[in-house]
Amino acid sequence: MTTTTPQQATRTSTRRAPKRRPPAAESTASEQARTAATDSAPADRTATPTASFESRVAAEHPDTLRKLYRDMLFVRRFEERTAQSYQQAKIGGYCHLNLGEEATVVGLGAAMRPTDYLFTNYREHGYALAKGIEPGRVMAELYGRSTGTSKGWGGSMHMYDTETRLLGGYAIVGGQVPLAVGAALAIDYRGGDDVVVCQMGEGTTNIGAFHESLNLAALWKLPIVFLVVNNQTGMGTTVEKSSAEPDLWKRAAAYRMRGERVDGTDVLAVRDIAGELIEAARRDGQPALLEAVSHRLKGHSVVDPAKYRSEQAVSAARSHDPVERWKAALLSIGVLDDDSAGAIASSVDAGVAAAVEFADASPHPEPSSLFDYTYATPVPGDSRRLPADPLFTA
Repeated sequence: MTTTTPQQATRTSTRRAPKRRPPAAESTASEQARTAATDSAPADRTATPTASFESRVAAEHPDTLRKLYRDMLFVRRFEERTAQSYQQAKIGGYCHLNLGEEATVVGLGAAMRPTDYLFTNYREHGYALAKGIEPGRVMAELYGRSTGTSKGWGGSMHMYDTETRLLGGYAIVGGQVPLAVGAALAIDYRGGDDVVVCQMGEGTTNIGAFHESLNLAALWKLPIVFLVVNNQTGMGTTVEKSSAEPDLWKRAAAYRMRGERVDGTDVLAVRDIAGELIEAARRDGQPALLEAVSHRLKGHSVVDPAKYRSEQAVSAARSHDPVERWKAALLSIGVLDDDSAGAIASSVDAGVAAAVEFADASPHPEPSSLFDYTYATPVPGDSRRLPADPLFTA
């Protein structure tokens, strides 16, 4: 795995100077985390893991293993119920699911501090749950209800919650990337020790704002980690057909930034390498790029039948199902049995059902609140006329 040295900062930073560690000081966890996509991606885009998946699972505390399973299963069942609600016309607009990406979602959540900031793209329901937002509020936002994270005005693509520091949910491809760098600059300017994680899909790496943002983050040594979730199909186009360099982690080298690739279906590998990169950003102001290779189990959005995908690609995605893989591993080492697995599943189903019930019972936003958040502060002459209102009053 290639790692390059960031450039010297061209501005005065309030963070302490980076501490350079000798190669021998690298942790075993770091080496184990670099499982680099194992067999979940094409063979010519992989690296050899330093420890087997089974041995790393066995080394963890049973309670940790079970919690990771429950969290991944919750995202899976929540997204499946979201798809059902969309088909029932309870959810409007576009809707993109994390089905197949649960290990990346949960692994990242386990690596972050509650005070760290997260910016995401429009495929963010699972990240909202992983960041600690109450499931009922997430579902209520999907339903367009006033009890949702964005008071019902954001919907599927615009989750936002300042308390848990999930700062979007962005529908425009790459729209979150410059803003995330700005948040990291604010942390650096104030001398804080929080870190920003900016999640995006692989298609975002081809837009100008991506390169501008990585350049500034490296120049100014900002506390940010860029997470590229490479599900290998940007909408309907494969990475190989859309990117001249399909090894996306290598793009970090252009900015002398550390780049890593990880198996996005391995929750422990994601947690460990994401945690290492986050702590390096926190400690040294060392930004990094992490590519998590995963598989999308469904189409780009709920309404996409994904007819552009070959049977081979669909079969590969199903064979790398991270939730089933994790469950099988825990059953094999005795951390789970049929009864305990069933109990977790029942608890998850009840939690998702409660979220749906909460959303169903929540009120829609009042029409009079339509313009409440058009401006951050009052603006003279601000029109609040609704479509049916007369232009002039007597």
